[in-house]
Amino acid sequence: MASAAPGLWQRGAAWCRRNLPTRESMERSRLLRPVAHRVLAPELWRFTRRSVPRGVALGMVAGFLFPVAQIAIAALFALPFRANVSVAALTTFITNPFTTPLLWLLAYKIGSWLLRTDAPIVAQPIADAATGWLQWATGCLHWLWDKGPAFGVGLLVLTVAAAILGFVLSAFGWRLWIARKWRTRHL
Repeated sequence: MASAAPGLWQRGAAWCRRNLPTRESMERSRLLRPVAHRVLAPELWRFTRRSVPRGVALGMVAGFLFPVAQIAIAALFALPFRANVSVAALTTFITNPFTTPLLWLLAYKIGSWLLRTDAPIVAQPIADAATGWLQWATGCLHWLWDKGPAFGVGLLVLTVAAAILGFVLSAFGWRLWIARKWRTRHL
């Protein structure tokens, strides 16, 4: 097991290097063209002990709250907070087609627990096919109207918790990485 961990770590680092957005790829983006002069500032692309945790936290926020254009939004969020743009963009991949349904279910469960909406609902009989799609569509909208607040509150709580946890873990990981570099330098 101990020998498999370095290989897994190296594969993960290689995946990050392959998928990490570069300044050139961001330069070519049509979405970012209006603010390219700000996004491409060199200080936003340096890996520092302050910019990396900020980038992780902002990437979590963009990844959880925005279902589309997450990378562009994370890059825009990085501007006022002086966060690392590439880390913010890469962190948005925490939400993907495999993890999003689980995260949304977790968000709904958290929201329904906080809002105490777990009370049993009296079930209505299934509508006949003859009544049509309009009744089905209004039933879906009614269900969404009932469950939406719990999902929204849960998503906000989950986003804040993930951003704080991501910030703390990346700051701690950065500290461990630097300590390891110092130890190997002194040996």
